[in-house]
Amino acid sequence: MKKYSFTEENYLKAIYFLSKASKKGVSTTAIANSLETKPASVTDMLKKLSEKKLLHYQKYKGAQLTEKGEQVAIGTIRKHRLWECFLVDKLEFGWDEVHEVAEQLEHIQSPKLTDSLDSFLGFPKFDPHGDPIPDKEGVFPQRSNQTLDHFKAGDTVTVKGIKDTSPEFLKYLDKLQVDLGTSIEVMDVEDFDHSMTVKLHNKTLSLSALTCNNIYVK
Repeated sequence: MKKYSFTEENYLKAIYFLSKASKKGVSTTAIANSLETKPASVTDMLKKLSEKKLLHYQKYKGAQLTEKGEQVAIGTIRKHRLWECFLVDKLEFGWDEVHEVAEQLEHIQSPKLTDSLDSFLGFPKFDPHGDPIPDKEGVFPQRSNQTLDHFKAGDTVTVKGIKDTSPEFLKYLDKLQVDLGTSIEVMDVEDFDHSMTVKLHNKTLSLSALTCNNIYVK
């Protein structure tokens, strides 16, 4: 199995996510902002990854992953999300604590370990934040991408995922006792700011439009 460095995998993963928001090539500026590095450093790495046949890169046209590059990116994502499941389900980490640890663990170069971890966890389809986990063939399970702000008074929905997985937002949801599987009944939607009055766990509370936009439901 071909091994890649932490930096190479991080670049491929970042380009994979950025490419979902653009049908064109991903710009060096977008990559630099995502990885918090300098555009000149990005250009050097893109040339290196292009030489390894992991992406296509043309100056001013951005970068596009090759099939090989996409496989590496998806494999890294798979490892990251499986490790998040392990940390939450088996080691009792909070869902706001796992991202940085999983960022380190995702670079372990052992397909056998990854497959064993998947089996040990019972082949989970989604990570603790509701993000889909690709299988060993790179296929992602489908998840509802409708957010709470698209619903109206009288609707009852179930939380399926979290868009903003920053520790600050996850801790805020913990205070509200909102997690995956939580049932939310929409009581009212304000015309002025689109905030919602909802009922959950037999409590009534108000949620901002920003909060509602960051909760995937079905």
